[in-house]
Amino acid sequence: MRPSPAIESLRAQIEKIEGRGRRVQSVLPFGISDMDSRLPSKGLALGALHEIAGGGNGAIDGAAAALFAAGIAARTRGKVLWVITRQDLFAPALAQAGLAPDRVIYVEAGNDKTVLACLEEGLRHGGLGAVVGEVTRLDMTASRRLQLCAEESGTVSIALRRWRRQTEAADFGQPTAASTRWRISVMPSAALPVPGVGRHRWLVELIRARAGESADFVMEACDAAGRLALPAELVDRPASAEGRRRGASG
Repeated sequence: MRPSPAIESLRAQIEKIEGRGRRVQSVLPFGISDMDSRLPSKGLALGALHEIAGGGNGAIDGAAAALFAAGIAARTRGKVLWVITRQDLFAPALAQAGLAPDRVIYVEAGNDKTVLACLEEGLRHGGLGAVVGEVTRLDMTASRRLQLCAEESGTVSIALRRWRRQTEAADFGQPTAASTRWRISVMPSAALPVPGVGRHRWLVELIRARAGESADFVMEACDAAGRLALPAELVDRPASAEGRRRGASG
């Protein structure tokens, strides 16, 4: 039975108050059907906060997480604010993932509190394509502030989780207001018929999606346009082979 006009009007008012209407209207599809089908509105929500971390505590997985974030930012329009805590971000690598150096505004911050403040200011600006910030800890209060600022501006916000010590990584499992939570791990690249290194491969884990499904995918790393790709041997497989549903929640 169709809800009465009064009920539909009330729902619309609630969505407006909570900012949900804006999140539904604008999405950034990955262009890979099995990934997009696990996300609300068939894509990554713009005007929302997303968390990304490396699958392990090492530099290699951490670099893959940064490149995954760069690929998302590369496919937005406008400048990208990237707030760093360590001077180890390699701009040429971001360019290979589609994020050109002239699009990035770098800000160096000394601690999580300053990073979060810079992200909020960037989101309130309203004219940026994306804001990315490296943070160790992210609690519900701070993440909720970022989520609300992102909803208001329509700018995608990415919390790139980085840890100096293994014990700090446990914070990634704590509840936050982020719309999605991703974990990226490096996998062996495909063997080539000639000497050399093939396109990098990642295990991309969607471990939380608000109103969506968790899953994991084997993907070829972002290309010069910021796009992921299915490995050739997986293209013709059934969807169940491309992504496996995971029971993890966050």
